[in-house]
Amino acid sequence: MSGKRRKRHTPEQIVRKLRDADAMLNGGKELAAVLQSLEVTEATYHRWRAQYGGMKAEEAKRLKELEDENRRLKQI
Repeated sequence: MSGKRRKRHTPEQIVRKLRDADAMLNGGKELAAVLQSLEVTEATYHRWRAQYGGMKAEEAKRLKELEDENRRLKQI
């Protein structure tokens, strides 16, 4: 193990980081530099892009709420 503690990001934080990444990439930064500044791995970045790409923060928050509600209902 790397010894680093895994950080959980809220959907709003993810959307914000994806927007920041887009701005940096459009500004000419390399993907590796962008990922380092966001403190995420490439796999995490691509997973987030697939799941949250194109969403607004409010939409991502609503998606997370619905997923949580579905999980609770399935346990009943």
